[in-house]
Amino acid sequence: MEPTMANGSSSDIISWFEDVSENAPSVQTQTLRRILQLNFSVEYLKKWMGEVSIEDMEDEALESLYTSLVPLASHADFEPYVQMIADGEKAALITQEPITTLSLSSGTTDGRQKYVPFTRHSSKTTLQIFKLAAAYRSRIYSIKEGGRILEFIYSSKQFKTKGGITVGTATTHYYASEEFKIKQRETKSYICSPEEVISSGDYKQSTYCHLLLGLYFNDQVEFIASTFAFSIVQSFRSFEESWKDICNDIRDGTLSSKITIPSVRKAVLDIISVPNPSLAKRVISKCVELEEMDWFGLIPKLWPNAKYVYSIMTGSMQHYLTKLRHYAGDLPLVSGDYGSTESWIGVNVDPCCPPEKVSFAVVPTFSYFEFIPLNRSENEDGKSAIDDFIEGDPVPLSNVKIGKQYEIVLTTFTGLYRYRLGDVVEVVGFHRNTPKLNFICRRKLILTVNIDKNTENDLQLVVEKGSKILRKARAELVDFTSHAEVVKNPGHYIIYWEIKGEVEERILEECCREMDASFVDHGYVVSRRSNSIGPLELCIVEKGTFKKIMENFIANGAALSQFKTPRCTSNQVLLRILNLCTIKRFHSTAYGP
Repeated sequence: MEPTMANGSSSDIISWFEDVSENAPSVQTQTLRRILQLNFSVEYLKKWMGEVSIEDMEDEALESLYTSLVPLASHADFEPYVQMIADGEKAALITQEPITTLSLSSGTTDGRQKYVPFTRHSSKTTLQIFKLAAAYRSRIYSIKEGGRILEFIYSSKQFKTKGGITVGTATTHYYASEEFKIKQRETKSYICSPEEVISSGDYKQSTYCHLLLGLYFNDQVEFIASTFAFSIVQSFRSFEESWKDICNDIRDGTLSSKITIPSVRKAVLDIISVPNPSLAKRVISKCVELEEMDWFGLIPKLWPNAKYVYSIMTGSMQHYLTKLRHYAGDLPLVSGDYGSTESWIGVNVDPCCPPEKVSFAVVPTFSYFEFIPLNRSENEDGKSAIDDFIEGDPVPLSNVKIGKQYEIVLTTFTGLYRYRLGDVVEVVGFHRNTPKLNFICRRKLILTVNIDKNTENDLQLVVEKGSKILRKARAELVDFTSHAEVVKNPGHYIIYWEIKGEVEERILEECCREMDASFVDHGYVVSRRSNSIGPLELCIVEKGTFKKIMENFIANGAALSQFKTPRCTSNQVLLRILNLCTIKRFHSTAYGP
């Protein structure tokens, strides 16, 4: 089965998904058959499956043969093949279809960017999940035809490998694809910004123009969107500083001298060149009020017809929900869909569900999915040891159980076979016969010194407890990350905070103690009590530090719409920036002096 979806109305698209969800087990085996039929003769599969004929094999027998012969794999297993493709190898190594484009991960976690195959299939599934998600949203939030979307989207720079392969972020490839043009033609709403703004390659100039054009069309904007919540928060923080210049441009029909890229200047001036002093006056009046309210409710105040804010808000994006709600006021926050650079996975079929509780229904035509059961071992006190997972044998989509946690394994149309994604998910229900997943964390993103193991999710909960104390002091946690320092003995956790507002040192000391005491992992608690892990260290970094980190990775090929602040890092470049920008250090006394 090809990963096709019905064209036409929202009801047609939803009917298609209801059908494939109802028949998810058989759709999955057909998806696997199609992947193998397309790529059976490639070098990677021949290495494991030999010359076995699969044409007359029953679906279940084929599924069993494939999972018994082809081993579970990680990115390291595919890296030599992908590197040969990047260097110009023309042989069919992982896909029969030539790979001419590679996606580039940001590399913010460990400082190492990786190549991931990107094909026409990648663009098709992106368009498909956009249509499907939009159809479900339209059942709850009615969007006016001919309206606009204020969408903070950005392309990054592309480059060629020595073998002539185009490399860039997955979002950049999609924005350059025919599928994105189809989306632009078929959607009921239109993005405020022209292509020149999206592809400028300078996120500061693009953000300014997104905001300017969003305000120019403010009465027409139906919703606010971006790939990640971070981009929206970052853009409105920028607006707090630039709104006066934007209003001057609207009033005079001009464009700030900060916008220096000729193609961007021309494209924007072609839209706003007629002065609009009445609009500028209204916006100025609202901004003066908003400034006095610390910009609470900025979005509905400036975009009165917006129905919701739409973005990926799970995982590492959860931290930005507090600030996003501050800007959104009473406007609903709708979580975007679940995917990775390697494959789209699930769609949000319940758009009215709060981001903290959202789940995603697996789309069974996008890839062949397996799930590694993860059973948590228990300590002597009966509590689960965080990330002490006992792995079971991988099971197909049809065999997952509600309430159980799994690691996702992908077999994709783009040349990845039994690829361990590293995402831990919980099955929270079913949409007909396809599972609904709640994203829990990334397995490898853990803080650990010796026997302690704390995931990104655990860290998020700890930081939230510490930041509650901060909020009581009328200050704001802008962003954070962490590092397990193991060079010195005993090793210890370092948490880096960038904060907005003046805070007394005694308050920060209390925040530090609270976080240290809030880790519930048995290994951490025991190690802290025995001093085999040292006191938690809280480092306060100067204003703009996380912006410097973002700019560093954008300079290395990441796009703003792709960038995610890593919650735990061993990246030496990132750590160097953090340590150079640290202005205060505190050590916990939660377990004694």
